[in-house]
Amino acid sequence: MSRIYFISGPCGCGKTTFTDAYARHLVRQEHKTVYVIHGDDFHTGFVEPEDKGDFFVDGQASDRVLWENILRFNWDCIIATAGRALREGLDVLIDYVIEDELPRVKALAAEHQAGLYYIVLTADTEELERRIRGRGDTDLVERALFLKKELEAMPENRGHLYNNTGKTPEDVIRDIVPDRFQVR
Repeated sequence: MSRIYFISGPCGCGKTTFTDAYARHLVRQEHKTVYVIHGDDFHTGFVEPEDKGDFFVDGQASDRVLWENILRFNWDCIIATAGRALREGLDVLIDYVIEDELPRVKALAAEHQAGLYYIVLTADTEELERRIRGRGDTDLVERALFLKKELEAMPENRGHLYNNTGKTPEDVIRDIVPDRFQVR
C-alpha cells in the first residue's frame, strides 16, 4: 500500500527542510523511491506584478489572478501530481499549508487506497520570527503568526501537531512515530 505523508504548518516552521530530510530517511530505511511535492513550487509558477493594487488599472479590469484562484490551481496541481505518483506505486511526501483542504487529501488517499499520515509542524512564535527573518522573508512574519494560531486551533489538527522549536530535522525524524500521525 502506498502512503501519503502530508507536512503542514505555518511559514517558517520547517516544512520543506523536514520533508526533504524525511524523504531521505524513508529511502534509506525502506530502500524505496519516494516522490516529494513542495506546494510552494506550484505557487512560484505565478509571476505577478509587484504592484498588487486595485483590480482596475486606468479604468480597465486588470488580469490580476485572485489569491483564491491561485490557491485552487495549486491544490489541483498538488492533487493531480500526487495521484500520478500514487498510481506508479510511489509513496508521496507533500509539504504545503492545509487550511480547509484536508478533505481533498483524505479523498485522494481513499481513491488510491493509500495510508495517510498528517503532521502539522509548528514552533514557538519567537522561533518562527527568527527563522523567517533569517531567510529574509520579513513580509511573511504576520502571515506565519496568523497561520500558527489558526492551525493550532483547528480541531482536525489535534493529535497531529508537533512543535519543533530548537530541534534539527534529525531530532524530529527520531521523535516522529508515523502511527501517531496516521489519519484513520
